[in-house]
Amino acid sequence: MASLLFVSHPEVVVDPQIPVERWHLSAPGVERMRAFAHAPGCARIGAVWASTETKAIEAAGILAGARGLGGRVARDLGENDRSATGYLAPAEFEAMADAFFAQPAASVRGWERALDAQARILRAVRAIAAEHGDGDLAVVSHGAVGTLLLCALQGRDIARASDQPFQGHVWTASLPDLVPRTSWRPIAPRIGA
Repeated sequence: MASLLFVSHPEVVVDPQIPVERWHLSAPGVERMRAFAHAPGCARIGAVWASTETKAIEAAGILAGARGLGGRVARDLGENDRSATGYLAPAEFEAMADAFFAQPAASVRGWERALDAQARILRAVRAIAAEHGDGDLAVVSHGAVGTLLLCALQGRDIARASDQPFQGHVWTASLPDLVPRTSWRPIAPRIGA
């Protein structure tokens, strides 16, 4: 049976002067993504999709290139909309992320509601999976929406406890029914960790 691999982009270059959705992968992020792309678990990938954010497109490009594939993008695979606040320093961002997951029906400081982001990513992945042909399907996206999707598919309440511990993780589900097989696991060891 084929699998969905939901991949969160690895480490990025943080630049407060550039919109978050245009941040690029860092050198360690590129290295970890290359390691993942050549791992045995990626050998059966037949299609690669990404959100329209630069970091996801770059990560998907590494994966698709290693598999000899092209890639496709979909806006609805994007991270939860945080444009109301833009860049936040790490401590403030973590507090906001905690509130985002803890209050899924609320728009915390103008962020997209977790319930809305969850419905969007679920709809997008179901549509992509329904069109998918042969082999495994890789969706390269973002940690928060990946967690929201995993919670939905597991029939669990939205909770930050289900979130990836750091950037660059993957979870899998069966296709075409999207039944989760694994929870988040690192795509490759962290560089320097």
